[in-house]
Amino acid sequence: MASFLRTDRHSTPPSLADIEAIAEEAFQGLPEVLKRFASNVALHIEEFPDDETVEEMGLESAFDLMGLYRGVSLGDKSVTHMPTDVDHIFLYRRPLLDYWCETGEDLTRLVRHLMVHEIGHHFGFSDEDMEKIEESAG
Repeated sequence: MASFLRTDRHSTPPSLADIEAIAEEAFQGLPEVLKRFASNVALHIEEFPDDETVEEMGLESAFDLMGLYRGVSLGDKSVTHMPTDVDHIFLYRRPLLDYWCETGEDLTRLVRHLMVHEIGHHFGFSDEDMEKIEESAG
């Protein structure tokens, strides 16, 4: 897999498939116990959040959201919880690439950060918990 480090190394932006490959690699880098309990979360890479999500979240622009977890965190599920759908993680390519270009941040690190953050929502983790997971995953 290609490593996307800085904006000045590429003549074309990473595709949806490229972002998905980086996200999958980030998922594989998580501790085993987290991967085991998050393996049923569906990953979606899309260009932008849909209009409904933009409106629901009160965003000024579709560029304002790079990632989103949709589901019920494990801490909020009970034994009697009957899921109507699997949980989902969405990464939005265009906002992510826009941020990448503005900051020059390592794209692989940025995607890993988003994955850890969104998976953290699946577990109901605090921001501090997510930072520790990210440190151990990187």
